[in-house]
Amino acid sequence: MPNQSRPKVKKSRALGIALTPKAVKYFEARPYPPGEHGRGRKQNSDYKVRLLEKQRLRAQYDISERQMARAYDRAKKAEGKTGEALVVELERRLDALVLRSGIARTIYQARQMVVHGHIEVNGGKVDKPSFRVRPDDVVMVRERSREKALFQVAREGGFAADGETPRYLQVNLKALAFRLDRDPNRKEIPVICDEQLVVEYYAR
Repeated sequence: MPNQSRPKVKKSRALGIALTPKAVKYFEARPYPPGEHGRGRKQNSDYKVRLLEKQRLRAQYDISERQMARAYDRAKKAEGKTGEALVVELERRLDALVLRSGIARTIYQARQMVVHGHIEVNGGKVDKPSFRVRPDDVVMVRERSREKALFQVAREGGFAADGETPRYLQVNLKALAFRLDRDPNRKEIPVICDEQLVVEYYAR
């Protein structure tokens, strides 16, 4: 499993992005890397800058290096810019879309929902977070799971992110369901990343 034991707050500070809602206030108070010398650290080489950007993207989707490399290989074969295709490729993961829909509060919670068998796609149970959702696929919480307290909170909008639901999703939280209307556009995807640096990292 790609999940790492490193505390999410420290990881957020090391990468320069808040990975969970809880990390936001801590990151705002200490917006520098953790550790005794965190304030003085500098990214002083092109390699370090590209590596950090790759790690930031990986962390936002909570995926392993192997999964990231595979996504990059698929993105290279797509039309258009490889960096944009990479982010779109990652965004189509089932766990990522469960998060965007507001059914889950964090990518870690979304992954757990999928792995524990609470999510179905087009009427069939899917327990692989890496499952790639296609346009017109309908995703919902399984009937047997809907009365769990976690999903009752989701139904009332307790996990929905601030701001608008991404335009590529049609969401019905009351039904704990959503549909991917079309492939996302990079500018619509709410991840913090200079994907060109990620492409340069893998192309080195």
